[in-house]
Amino acid sequence: MTDQSPTQLLGLTRAELSAFIEAEGEPAYRVQQLSDAVYRQRVESVEQISTLPQELRNRLAQKGVQPGLPRIEKRFVSQDGTVRYLIAFADGQTVETVWMPEGDGGEAGDGSDAGETSGPRHDWDRATICVSSQVGCAVDCQFCLTALLGVKRNLTAGEIVGQVCAVLKDQNVSPPEERTNLVFMGMGEPFLNYDNFMKAVRLLVEEVGVPESRMTVSTAGIVPRIRDFGEEPIRPKLAISLNASNDEMRSRLMPLNRKWSLEKLLAAARDFPLRKRERLTFEYVLISGVNDTSENAHEIVELLRGLRAKVNLIALNPGPGIDFSTPEEARVAAFQQVIMKAGIPAFVRRPRGRDIFAACGQLKRTVEIATAPTR
Repeated sequence: MTDQSPTQLLGLTRAELSAFIEAEGEPAYRVQQLSDAVYRQRVESVEQISTLPQELRNRLAQKGVQPGLPRIEKRFVSQDGTVRYLIAFADGQTVETVWMPEGDGGEAGDGSDAGETSGPRHDWDRATICVSSQVGCAVDCQFCLTALLGVKRNLTAGEIVGQVCAVLKDQNVSPPEERTNLVFMGMGEPFLNYDNFMKAVRLLVEEVGVPESRMTVSTAGIVPRIRDFGEEPIRPKLAISLNASNDEMRSRLMPLNRKWSLEKLLAAARDFPLRKRERLTFEYVLISGVNDTSENAHEIVELLRGLRAKVNLIALNPGPGIDFSTPEEARVAAFQQVIMKAGIPAFVRRPRGRDIFAACGQLKRTVEIATAPTR
């Protein structure tokens, strides 16, 4: 049980659960019972695991063993149906996780090209959960509210998976989650918490039941980890936050670029082993008067020339303490047209949850913002 307290079951692999059950002197079939209870039924206490005999439940409870499902501390609901969750962990630290339902068969929140599935079981056709990987963030992008927090600590694999389980439970989504997309684009840089992030991915695939094809991870450009990620047998799709068309501008907006320049980043992107029909996604936050000119768009075309890629354009989501402004829609559309005319698919991401500070770049544990929880 490498990165988990033995009293927290959420985050344990099948092998780790087996070792736990063996140490308790219980038969091997208890492993499946525990896994189902923790990852599929999302129980909140061992007393709720009805498949276990009462004696074992009592014994585990006396030892302080808990499933480890994190607590939803606050919910903020947007007029567009987006829900921003403030999720609390055992040590009192919190992160934000976002639920984005999509109706009428609309696109998933990440612009995913995953195929259609069977009809809705709720009032949404499919949904996206935006998951955090760290408490805060160390990357310091100048246009992102999360950067103002700094980084407090990494999340464990159990805390990453726990966000998904807590939201699915709150939304009353039952396995299998074939209509749920996951985007690791919340608070933190996943590739600076690589081992815990990858363990969480494997648990989400193998235990929770979310296909890797329905997951996307976004990185600001941690080049050595991009190369490691390409060698993983189980991995989400990759999105790279570009946000600038040249090194001078990117270093100003994203100080990380001083360590891993566009040349190094694009070299890693060109070497990345794409699967059949897979494209790299490049995310580009458009900031009025900073990186949104026609010249910038042409520079992006040259950077991405020859890559099997698509571009997601995001008009800056405003927030307190951010000294930039959102470009006009016409300017965003003109930028998109330059890229598309070069034969590169480009999509304008529709903002979700701006009114509750749930949109891309707005996550900041904003409990102090005057947005009242609705339930």
